[in-house]
Amino acid sequence: MVKQAIQIFARVKPNKKSVSAYSVDEDGHSLEFGVPKDLADGFINNKKDKYRFRFQKIFDQACKQEDVFEMIAKPVADRVLSGYNGTIFAYGQTGSGKTFTITGGAERYSDRGIIPRTLSYLYQYFSQDKSMVYTTHISYLEIYNEMGFDLLDPRQEASTLEDLPKVTILEDTEQNIHLKNLSLLQSDNEEEALNLLFLGDTNRMIAETPMNQASTRSHCIFTIHLCSREPGSATVRRSKLHLVDLAGSERVGKTGVGGQQLTEAKYINLSLHYLEQVIIALSEKNRSHIPYRNSMMTSVLRDSLGGNCMTTMIATVSVDTRNLDESISTCRFAQRVAQIKNEALLNEELDPTLLITRLKKEVQTLKDELAMITGEQRSDVLTPHEIQRLQEQVKVFLDDADPEVKFELGPDMRKNHYCFSLLKAKICERPSSYHSNGDSAVPPGSTVTDHMQSSSPTELKKLKDMLTQRDNEISILVSMLKKEKKRAQEALAQLSQWSPASSTATLPEDLSIRRSAEELPPLQKSLYRKQDPEFSIGRQEAFDIFKRDHGDQLIIDENKVLLKQRYSEAKALGEKVNNVRSKVNELKTQLELRRRQIAVQGVTTGSPVSEQADPVEERLLAQIEEEKNNYKSTFGRLKDLKTEIEHLQLLLEKAKIKLHKDFQDWWKHEAKKAQVAQPDPQHPVLEDTSTVPKSTTTVSSNPVTRSLTSSSLSDSSIPLTGDRETDEDILAFIRARQSLLNRAGALK
Repeated sequence: MVKQAIQIFARVKPNKKSVSAYSVDEDGHSLEFGVPKDLADGFINNKKDKYRFRFQKIFDQACKQEDVFEMIAKPVADRVLSGYNGTIFAYGQTGSGKTFTITGGAERYSDRGIIPRTLSYLYQYFSQDKSMVYTTHISYLEIYNEMGFDLLDPRQEASTLEDLPKVTILEDTEQNIHLKNLSLLQSDNEEEALNLLFLGDTNRMIAETPMNQASTRSHCIFTIHLCSREPGSATVRRSKLHLVDLAGSERVGKTGVGGQQLTEAKYINLSLHYLEQVIIALSEKNRSHIPYRNSMMTSVLRDSLGGNCMTTMIATVSVDTRNLDESISTCRFAQRVAQIKNEALLNEELDPTLLITRLKKEVQTLKDELAMITGEQRSDVLTPHEIQRLQEQVKVFLDDADPEVKFELGPDMRKNHYCFSLLKAKICERPSSYHSNGDSAVPPGSTVTDHMQSSSPTELKKLKDMLTQRDNEISILVSMLKKEKKRAQEALAQLSQWSPASSTATLPEDLSIRRSAEELPPLQKSLYRKQDPEFSIGRQEAFDIFKRDHGDQLIIDENKVLLKQRYSEAKALGEKVNNVRSKVNELKTQLELRRRQIAVQGVTTGSPVSEQADPVEERLLAQIEEEKNNYKSTFGRLKDLKTEIEHLQLLLEKAKIKLHKDFQDWWKHEAKKAQVAQPDPQHPVLEDTSTVPKSTTTVSSNPVTRSLTSSSLSDSSIPLTGDRETDEDILAFIRARQSLLNRAGALK
């Protein structure tokens, strides 16, 4: 057992402006805030203006993600590999850098956070350690408004958070927490683990607030379950590592949020308040009750707070002048957390399967020893002679009318079991013989079916009712299928009437997209479907303009260029590896040929083999060793490039998903604005074209539904279709494109 206090670290968010409100000592263990006095409080002001806090380590603004991992996450990961539970959680106000620290940024490969770096470290350790067998499972839990959701549900693809399965908490008699409906998926390599991470991040609840453009509105717990054992050993070590990204606390009076974001802020602040209550209760001595059950988050993290776990906290602070109060409050919370001591136990247990196998071997060994002592070789099956003798003894025992008679079989349990089975068979035979001689016997002239029909009419009635019910259910299902089939045919016919040209033109592309999607792994398939929605011609043109002006497009282009460079480097390294392998094989062939020549020369000349080393052989061995070292270094670089390429691909997919989501939100907003200004259906013509520039390039070949141009509208009026949804799309596209053109003109 290891008794250790919770380790606390602080990380300062980089600020664009130089800030003098804080200072870090030379050792990097003390953080001091200076709060300027407010003249509005009067000349006599006794408020404290200096606050000093101590941490294990303080990461200043210039620190890198790799330094944070080496100092915080790597020691915890080593403990988890040794069989202890570990937890790392980030705490701070909204926008202070918690998600960036735990998960990482989506722009550069070097911005990877603690989770992807820990996964890389663990799987690299697995590949090097051949003395143990490791098995890894991953779960990803999101707590949003005090409700748990499974972010890794493999059964369905969720478009909204409500589509995900809800996770509930169950507690057994020993007060152990069990999470119902939470997926626990096995990952055999780093690529599968990263796919699970990015799938969960895609389903997370994120919103824009005045304090943060991409604020996570929920608590997320990424858990790595590790099982390790030596080959052939019955002892198994089971450990888990919680990587927790808490939602940021915020002052509603300062942020001014409302509506759904206000409700989210209430739940976030309430759960963090319950977390602080648990921390205070644990820091007080002689406290009998700890309020873990007040919230779902504290219930899940019960082991991490005062239990069987090695816990580390990262306090993220923002040193901007307007956020000093929240930063001081975060540091105070960290000081209270540091007073909690956990008792971490080595999680070892015996594997039942291996234990049973070992016990069977032990039983067989004891049987052999007993046979050697008694001189009788026993088997599990009785011989025919023994069976006949036992039957006679049982018959004599039952026929004897003396109630005091005893039945002696000796210490052989095989004979005891067999005699008891004979007695049970005798008892079971008596009621059947009694009933066979009674009135309920089957008449000699009737069949078994007639007898069942005469003796059990109630059962036949139940069976008939059941058959009738099944027939009714089948008829209902058939009618439902016919209705759905008819509805689908009508929908296809309606689509073909509205846009026959576009549907026939895009058919081969859709087939190729569907075929490429089917070839993807299951985890990437859901990401693929979310990032490639099908747009109409007008929406596709609007999306192209939106994508061109979107802020994330520059990041996507940079990642594409970097990915292309990494592909070229990987290709060159692959060719180099193949060349080195070929050269090593060629040198080995030359070495073998040289040794044969020396052996043949010794046989033909009859001279003994010289003990002196052959210079040619030594030179070949040196070249082989040099090429092997070159191969190892090149292959290691190629492996690192593969990991970086996979990470960049996932970053691109994530950025594309975000781009499509932003476009959908913007399109819905423009559609609502167009719906307010929708014209009278009796006069479905838009006459106002004074605010739209002129052009002559058409977008669609169908003049009935569209007379739009690639950059603007024509002088003539725009005929509408009369269909409400189609007209809304037309009007929304007109306004959206005009807005984009105005914005582009303003930028020029």
